[in-house]
Amino acid sequence: MATKVQLAQRPEADDLLGRSPLAVLVGMLLDQQVPMEWAFSGPYTIAQRLGSDDLDAHEIAAHDPERFAALLSEKPAVHRYPGSMAKRIQQLCQFLVENYDGNAEKIWLDADSGKDLFKRLHALPGFGKQKAQIFLALLGKQYGVRPEGWREAAGAYGEEGSHRSVADITGPESLAKVRAFKAEQKGTKSSK
Repeated sequence: MATKVQLAQRPEADDLLGRSPLAVLVGMLLDQQVPMEWAFSGPYTIAQRLGSDDLDAHEIAAHDPERFAALLSEKPAVHRYPGSMAKRIQQLCQFLVENYDGNAEKIWLDADSGKDLFKRLHALPGFGKQKAQIFLALLGKQYGVRPEGWREAAGAYGEEGSHRSVADITGPESLAKVRAFKAEQKGTKSSK
């Protein structure tokens, strides 16, 4: 999977996201109510606090919930809501252990269509329709995971040349464009 990404805007965190399917999945899970860079730096911080250079679904799923929540709460906290996010990450990892032998990449390796991949992503704990579509677009645009119909299944997030989400961030300039798009959307919604 080794891919060069700039989602966290931190070289060491982006390196992990580029080589670890579980790390990028956890980053996507954390991407709510915090800046994108903070969310996508989270997997690196968690790995460091666990004393590892990667995340392991089996290890996280089996971790004592209170200790795992404390690990995410250490300063600086991994998320604005470290306790609830610790629980969600463990639920995600338990799901991966039960359904994919703990291997996040198995979710997309043998998906036979974009529709199938969307269905698999949407079934993940913490992945609603929008998050599943954004992650599908991220996989297609930056990780080369492109089963037939992936753009359609990703909806507007799959559009080529768009700057709607983390799927479109390839550096500081595109991050600024995504932020501008999101600000414009919020302005449109609040003026209705």
